[in-house]
Amino acid sequence: MQIRYFAWVRQRTGISTEELTPPEGVRTIADMIAWLKTRGPEFEAAFENERIIRAALDQTHVAHDADITGAREVAFFPPVTGG
Repeated sequence: MQIRYFAWVRQRTGISTEELTPPEGVRTIADMIAWLKTRGPEFEAAFENERIIRAALDQTHVAHDADITGAREVAFFPPVTGG
C-alpha cells in the first residue's frame, strides 16, 4: 500500500510517499501509527502526539479505529486550520 505524509508529518519523517506492506496485526489506522513509530526516531517524532494526526484511506477521511484492510493508500497529515 502507498503511505503518504503531508505538511510537518512529511518534514519530520523526511519522506512524502512510500510503498509499505504492514506486518500482520496492523489492521487499523491506530495500529499503523503505532507500527510506524517503531521505524525510527523521525517517525516517533512525526507521530509523537498521535491524537492530533488526521488520516485518510483512499482519499476519504477516517477515524483512527478505521480498518485498513484492502486500502491502496493511507495518508497522514496534521490538523488543518482555515482563515
